[in-house]
Amino acid sequence: MSGGQRQRVSIARSLISKPKVILADEPTGALDSVTTQEIMNLFKEVHGEGMTIIIVTHEDSIAHQCQRIIRLQDGLVKNDTRNF
Repeated sequence: MSGGQRQRVSIARSLISKPKVILADEPTGALDSVTTQEIMNLFKEVHGEGMTIIIVTHEDSIAHQCQRIIRLQDGLVKNDTRNF
C-alpha cells in the first residue's frame, strides 16, 4: 500500500465511530502534492458535515487551507488568525 493509501485508511478508521473531533498530527507530512490535496479535500468535506478537525502541521500551504491558524512558539500562542 502506498503512503497515501495508508493515510486514507487511517482517516477512514478514525471516521467510523463518528467522533466530534479528529486530531491529525502531520497528516500530509510524507505525501506527494496530489495526495496531500486529496487528504485536505477529505478533511474539508468532513468538516463541512460538522466535525471539528485539528491539524498539526509545519507546512504553511496546509495551514492556509484551514479556517483558523494558531501558531505556537516555545509552548506559547504566538499568533491566532482566522482565514475565512
